Amino acid sequence: MPLQLPKSSWSTTELEDLRELSRSFLQKEAVPHQERWAAEKKVDRELWTKAGDVGLLCLSIPEEYGGGGGTFAHEAVLYEEQARAGDSAWGVTVHNGIVAHYLSAYASEEKKREWLPKMASGELVGAIAMTEPGTGSDLQGIKTRAVRDGDHYVLNGAKTFITNGLHAGLVVVACKTDPDAGAQGVSLIVVETDTPGFRRGRVLDKVGLKGQDTAELFFDDVRVPVANLLGDAEGQGFIQLMLQLPQERLIIAVTAVAGLEAAVDLTLEYTKERTAFGRPIFSFQNTKFTLAEAATEAAVARAFLDQCIERHLKGELDVQGAAMAKLWTTERVNKVVDDCVQLFGGYGYMTEYPIARAWADVRISRIFGGTSEIMKEIISRSL
Repeated sequence: MPLQLPKSSWSTTELEDLRELSRSFLQKEAVPHQERWAAEKKVDRELWTKAGDVGLLCLSIPEEYGGGGGTFAHEAVLYEEQARAGDSAWGVTVHNGIVAHYLSAYASEEKKREWLPKMASGELVGAIAMTEPGTGSDLQGIKTRAVRDGDHYVLNGAKTFITNGLHAGLVVVACKTDPDAGAQGVSLIVVETDTPGFRRGRVLDKVGLKGQDTAELFFDDVRVPVANLLGDAEGQGFIQLMLQLPQERLIIAVTAVAGLEAAVDLTLEYTKERTAFGRPIFSFQNTKFTLAEAATEAAVARAFLDQCIERHLKGELDVQGAAMAKLWTTERVNKVVDDCVQLFGGYGYMTEYPIARAWADVRISRIFGGTSEIMKEIISRSL
């Protein structure tokens, strides 16, 4: 019997229908290909257009721009089902929940009508490029430079750890338009990847998330129209990032909690079927106590996550609240999945078992979107 938790307070009949659609799509189009995608370090490009065809892209973008017209709750349902399906390859959270929202919030009306319908159909895949080889969480320290030249910017620099880097048709690039102005010198500029001077580097070999096309990107005298600047003036990028990062961190929390729940379900099933010393592994006190703790972690994490989603739907989730959600849920999922691997014994270390892949996948959750240490720094500022 899987973990029994109450239905989320924000759930509706419409959302449960979307959940069924998401689950069936992922079971058909993602689950069977995990090993191949891991070997190839990328998903099939047509996965994006298939998702667009069934309406799973840009779920929370207004219908006038080709989106689904939904809310963050619609996105959360898709991300939960992706985590429960054990798919960590498809970069839909970045495309839907992050890039599309930067465009929706800050691009000009003309550019929104040009880019968002293509993202909703899967014709364009979105990526966001913040991290650089020499900078991690320090966004003020980025070196990528954009210099105004008439009605264009000329971009030079390098980015790394970029999700959807291989398939991306457009990239939101964090760069310095004024290198002497600190945070006030950061701007976000959209680069279409068919622009001369844009290069993709290698797809990176990661410990987990093996099927995700995480790549290096290079910008060598890339000429981008001034109209591709997000916002109505230079220097707004840092504020734009700060305003959007709470949703990114909530997305990470959503996938963490769903992954935690999935890990407990897998381990309950395994320990009740697997025997040792003539009886089910579940019957041993250590197993029962470990899973009792894990089930409690799942219930507490779910209750906190649901509260945060409700606040976000009302526009009330602040920077500190989102940081708490990311910190707590990612630390919890790492602990619980590690405990679950232990209960699988040697099989928990074999990559053909989903629990082993989950163990490798979840480790990054304490790093990307801002490390746990950065989350603590953000939270401490409100104390």
